Amino acid sequence: MTEANGRGRPRSESARAAVLHAVDDLLVEVGYASLTMKGIAERAGVGRQTVYRWWSNKAEVLYEASAHDARNELAVPLSGDARADVETYLDALVIFLARSHAGAAYRALLGEAQHDPDVALLLTSRDIIGESATEVVDAARVASSTNLSTQQAIALLVGPPFFHLLSGHDANDIDTKALAEQFIRVLNCP
Repeated sequence: MTEANGRGRPRSESARAAVLHAVDDLLVEVGYASLTMKGIAERAGVGRQTVYRWWSNKAEVLYEASAHDARNELAVPLSGDARADVETYLDALVIFLARSHAGAAYRALLGEAQHDPDVALLLTSRDIIGESATEVVDAARVASSTNLSTQQAIALLVGPPFFHLLSGHDANDIDTKALAEQFIRVLNCP
């Protein structure tokens, strides 16, 4: 029923869930610049003090909501076929970044981090994309003869879709099958 987060009173899980759902939806409706803690609280049906008790600012709320949803949206069960698993992960990543409310939140935070050092620090505190890709990448690395580290391989895997989408190109133009094949070739998988 409650969860302690280390500061203040324990939080109600239902209030927390309401806030996390509200922030994604509100971001899509009004944009990052117009997003406020007051608006988040009103949308969630909780008091502003409730939101401030657990999060210092809108970026923290948005990041937690995005990270929570990313864990579900980017989870890819491994099949044992590295190429298929990589393609499935890339499909999930493109959908997350281009069509998901949580992905919109993540993109907004990436943009904000370019000129707000506190948001940049928040994003570096936990790499939600890297975490989601690790299992798929490590399985492909094990099946290969690569000398690349997990971090290097993750950068090679997620870099092309990130660049494509964050530079304003259409998600429908991303060929995840071709990207997966290219990634597997770079890793020298059989």
